[in-house]
Amino acid sequence: MKKKEKLSISKKVFLILRCIVVIVLILNLLHRNYENIFICILTLFLFLLPSVIERKFKVEIPETLEIIILIFIFSAEILGEINSFYTLFPNWDTILHTINGFIMGAIGLSMIELLNKSQHVNIKLSPIFVAIVSFCFSMTIGVLWEFFEFGMDQVFHLDMQKDTIIQEIHSVTFDENHLNKVHSIKVDSVIVNGKDFKKEYGGYIDIGLIDTMKDLLVNFVGALTFSFFSYFYSQSKGNQIRKLLIVPSLK
Repeated sequence: MKKKEKLSISKKVFLILRCIVVIVLILNLLHRNYENIFICILTLFLFLLPSVIERKFKVEIPETLEIIILIFIFSAEILGEINSFYTLFPNWDTILHTINGFIMGAIGLSMIELLNKSQHVNIKLSPIFVAIVSFCFSMTIGVLWEFFEFGMDQVFHLDMQKDTIIQEIHSVTFDENHLNKVHSIKVDSVIVNGKDFKKEYGGYIDIGLIDTMKDLLVNFVGALTFSFFSYFYSQSKGNQIRKLLIVPSLK
């Protein structure tokens, strides 16, 4: 008889997280919460992406990277959306966007690594170019995600771009002479449907702009951090750096 192969840590994490999502899915089916049901189905689909990518592009995603991706998806969808971590923990969204910048930088570096290894491509990219591409790829994904959030908010009336309460407005709109001079106005009262919004919530609502720019800023931090790693990786090509940067390898 053949000995049973031991499950890798990433497979164990995958099974545990998938079981949790299935339990959450069943509970929401019983309560007929269709929005959460959709999120659970989406999460299960996203869990399969690493293995699909491995088969499609014939690459082997390192275990550490795969675990980070799985936990990231679970944290964003199940904990963040269904369990309201985005509102319970004010910095939850910021943490995830920072990690996303780092992960997307790793994926950008991985794509370049595969290109450099390809027998059909005769070019070798310089370390500084590798770092720039890794950074730009991460930032592009971050921008596209903000486009997605904006689209979902506009079409389906969601609130993916979270609002921010502000106490002061700075705008040239209030310049009666139209001389493009900025006027600062403190928000003393805001009446919404007859209710004093300022008294109840503490200020005026900024609809998504501050949240979007904050998300892009922390994505920038994550992307910039990884671009430094990718630069030194490209220079050294050492095994220890490879393990640190968790770059996929060809099968």
